[in-house]
Amino acid sequence: MTFSNNRSLCKPRHPATFRACALGLALALATSTGFAATQAASAQPSASAVGTAAKASVSHIDFKRGDGGAGRLVLRFEGEGVAPDLRTQDGSVVVDVANAMLPANLQRPLNVTDFATPVQRIDARPYGGGTQLVLATRGEYESLAYQTGNEYVVEISPRAGTPAVGAVNSSNLAAAQAKVATRPYSGRPVTFNFQDVPVRTVLQLIAEESNLNIVASDTVQGNVTLRLVQVPWDQALDIVLRAKGLDKRRDGNVVWVAPQPELASFEKAREDARIELENRVDLVTDYIQVNYHSAGAIFKALTEAKGVGGSSGSQGNENGFLSPRGRIVADERTNTLMISDIPKKVAQMRELIGVIDRPVDQVLIESRIVIASDSFARDLGARFGIQGRRSGNNTAAIGGSLNQTGSIVNGGVGVPGGLNVNLPATAENAGALAYTLLGANFALDLELSALQQEGRGEVLSNPRVVTSNQREAVIRQGREVGYVTLTGGGNQAFATPNVQFKEVVLELKVTPTITSDDRVFMAVNVLKDEVLQYIDTSIGQVPEIATREINTAVLVDDGQTVVIGGVYEFTDSNSVSKVPFLGDVPFLGNLFKKKSRLKEKAELLIFLTPKVMRVEKRA
Repeated sequence: MTFSNNRSLCKPRHPATFRACALGLALALATSTGFAATQAASAQPSASAVGTAAKASVSHIDFKRGDGGAGRLVLRFEGEGVAPDLRTQDGSVVVDVANAMLPANLQRPLNVTDFATPVQRIDARPYGGGTQLVLATRGEYESLAYQTGNEYVVEISPRAGTPAVGAVNSSNLAAAQAKVATRPYSGRPVTFNFQDVPVRTVLQLIAEESNLNIVASDTVQGNVTLRLVQVPWDQALDIVLRAKGLDKRRDGNVVWVAPQPELASFEKAREDARIELENRVDLVTDYIQVNYHSAGAIFKALTEAKGVGGSSGSQGNENGFLSPRGRIVADERTNTLMISDIPKKVAQMRELIGVIDRPVDQVLIESRIVIASDSFARDLGARFGIQGRRSGNNTAAIGGSLNQTGSIVNGGVGVPGGLNVNLPATAENAGALAYTLLGANFALDLELSALQQEGRGEVLSNPRVVTSNQREAVIRQGREVGYVTLTGGGNQAFATPNVQFKEVVLELKVTPTITSDDRVFMAVNVLKDEVLQYIDTSIGQVPEIATREINTAVLVDDGQTVVIGGVYEFTDSNSVSKVPFLGDVPFLGNLFKKKSRLKEKAELLIFLTPKVMRVEKRA
């Protein structure tokens, strides 16, 4: 049956006119129903009808949260002839069911605030021999109701632009606002208030309002009860279809309405016919030259996808990039892909490979490794020696050691190296001031030395590397330092010396990724080794190596320089070497002590600068 927009039964263009038309239709249906009821009353006693109505009751009350923060009240009834009525009273939504009793176990209030909908509370109670449900609401809302068989549904939705009340947190509130604001319904508002009206009649009214041609299948049957106030016609159509288990398919201004299983069966049959037709099409073979990629890599990516070729065209095989009969072969020598399939699939594969096989932009990564050092050292020291000899019945000698005193007794005063205090400045070329006093039986040697050193240095390394997008690049420079090790038993006499080597390198390892906003994301590893000194051992010299390494990931603009790491070291030390007691004597104690002070600063900085080198021309 077809409902066209050319019918003149009822063609409203304004909500008020449409409501009047709906009211007229409802009155006509009520009149016909009353006439039928009068005929039935002449055949059956009225007491029987009253008894049938009295058997109806509310069997179930349920509340759920719907899409967009809407509250959905679901009522189920036992018995026939139940006709609920929906109205608004003092900011609440009232549902009156005059001919259905409410069992005692359902006569209780329901607190539904936690559902975060405009409905806050539901009171179910007996009223006037029937049932009344009062839905206490909060905020701006829209209400609609529809009935299917013995199930009656009331939906209370927050008005567009108004958030749902009682949201748990701000994220839920924002999601509810976004969902309400992006409703797909844009039809002209309509108002329906029908009691047990055939579904085909409702579809006819919607066709008149929407200027669409609605084609209803012969299997579309049944009645529906609706109360919709100022609801877009396309939303009203979805509600009717959902209430009766129907679905629609639109082609231009023609809408086909049928039960969901019927539509699914039709679409499945059409798809099976399409697949059967493709299985009868002759295969073609095409050769695709790969220029900027590896044919083997593309072949692996396509064949690892689920359902790509590989079987003898069985009907149950899932289709991937190729049809069940399709085949693909990669020739790595010529970097060519050979595809055999139906023409449509071959064209799709050529388009897909054209998207993959494109030149990749390159990135120049320039790094600078700066090691700046600053040192300061100051040494103050003294060397002091006294020698003397007295001869008589007993010979007495003074010197810096027993060896020196023995030499003085035997050879006289003036033995070289006869120092009592030997605390000079550490460096051999330190500035010194010496004084010697030599007598017949005594000698006095005094030397003051002072040293001050300052040093500044800077080591700069500048490795550079060019690589393709998302390809790791490594650049290394350095040497191998050899040292001797012993292997064998615990006895060193039977141990075997071996020469091993340790790498001392400067290495830059980076993997760049060019983002869509022309920035560069880099995974970086920088290694800087340096030989500090050689340590003497019983089997030779062993190198002491200083290692500096950083491993990080950064996001940098094209051409921007960023410092990805820095280490600052500072050393400040003071030391005093002195002769006990004598070194603590004011002024003269400086002759019996040595003072040293050392300050060292070292700073490591690593700079990175990526520069994108465009290869492919952009539109």
